[in-house]
Amino acid sequence: MRESALQRHDRLLTLVRERGTARVADLADQLGVSPVTVRRDVESLAGRGLLDRAHGSVSWPRAERPADREGPVIGLLAPSATYYFAEVIRGAHEAAARAGARLVLRISDYRPSQDRSRTEGLLDSGAQGLLIAPTWRGPEDQAEHGAWLAALPVPCVLLERQAAPGTALSGLDRVCSDHGHGVLLALRHLVEQGHRAPLLVARGDSPTALAVRAGYELALGALGLRRPHPVIDSVPADRDPAGFERAVRALQAAVASGEATAALIHNDVDAIQMVQRLGELGVRVPQDLAVVAYDDEVAALADTPLTAVAPPKREVGRQATRLLVERLAESLAAEQGETAETGQALAPGARRHVELLPRLRVRASCGAPASKTV
Repeated sequence: MRESALQRHDRLLTLVRERGTARVADLADQLGVSPVTVRRDVESLAGRGLLDRAHGSVSWPRAERPADREGPVIGLLAPSATYYFAEVIRGAHEAAARAGARLVLRISDYRPSQDRSRTEGLLDSGAQGLLIAPTWRGPEDQAEHGAWLAALPVPCVLLERQAAPGTALSGLDRVCSDHGHGVLLALRHLVEQGHRAPLLVARGDSPTALAVRAGYELALGALGLRRPHPVIDSVPADRDPAGFERAVRALQAAVASGEATAALIHNDVDAIQMVQRLGELGVRVPQDLAVVAYDDEVAALADTPLTAVAPPKREVGRQATRLLVERLAESLAAEQGETAETGQALAPGARRHVELLPRLRVRASCGAPASKTV
């Protein structure tokens, strides 16, 4: 199957990250595409702050620090540098630069077994504090690959991850999107448009997908709705074409039977591809099916722009970085023996679990007036 733009962007970022600086012509050869395509990709990624451009070349961005002081080194472990986490990284980069810190990035490529070694690499490179988004696809990954996080020798803040209650990891600082709130916004909006209980189409392979599924059940209860149909399990079309087609056919059948007039689909890419395939099968959006996507990365670019839940990804990166910088300042104060007015050593602040609220961006796919944000 043809490589998507998102996949190509991921490969491009990986090449630049490994080299530091690369010529556009060399990247075109490595990626097997035209220089025009690479220039277009570079323009898009640079516009989001993920790359720095120069004439004929591109480089990995560096956080600028005030020249008169040496700031802390912050390590960031993310499962990817594209799609959802691109904005999280961008927000962290901005906050680090404002704090006079240097941000160092490592990518786990969605392999939970790589999280620990990548984090150790950040520590070896001088990271004094860590922002970590572990590759936990479910509770089993957290149990198998997460215990080491509690023993890290430096301050750590979890990004877009919630540790299981009662575990050692539940005491770590964390900054997350409240996906349950995002799902509630989507369902309430669709119901207010006159639809019955919306159907959920979702993956089950990421913490966000699991949070969306859990939030769906809670939102139905909060709105006094009964689930109209079992959740339809979605899979990436490029990895499992047959499984993707089964999900599309299940959604088509729910529309044909009258069980569903509206659906929430996680994520944007799946939603765009499903709407395209449904159109081929005679299901029109929004006339036959109102659609809300979840993530709002590329939803606005669909043929019929998709209403979407937009988690505050960039703000998650910013808030987590600010919290980590505060923890580093507390550690430095403790090391230097600074005291409060009582003469006692300064104690670290209370641990924080911060949840930021998503917004709903209304576009044409739900049949409501566009250009509205809830």
